Amino acid sequence: QVQLIDSGGGSVQAGGSLRLSCMSPKYTYSSTCMGWFRQAPGKGREGVAVRRSDGITSYADSVKGRFTISEDNAKKTLDLQMDSLKPEDTAVYYCAAEPRFSCDLTQIADSSRYRGQGTQVTVSS
Repeated sequence: QVQLIDSGGGSVQAGGSLRLSCMSPKYTYSSTCMGWFRQAPGKGREGVAVRRSDGITSYADSVKGRFTISEDNAKKTLDLQMDSLKPEDTAVYYCAAEPRFSCDLTQIADSSRYRGQGTQVTVSS
């Protein structure tokens, strides 16, 4: 069983930044597709960013140019740097993993096999 631990959420004003981190104590990121999805109150899940096993990344149009997904080899975490945050980014954010080479935003949000417990991000105007 793969355990994912996500952290780094908080409350910021619009225009601010947050960095989320996902740690998996026993998993090797190099052999899996990983990403982040979010869920706002009363809304469905939305894939935010995906990083394939080969390092290729993709982003939802709503966050493109503002969010960056990356792997920190030193800390062995999958991070999501979120800049220029907007009130509509408010949601619970989840780290997710799918044990295959490639996946897309929909798959990471709706059918990922492993997920973190979620971390709350609140952006005020």
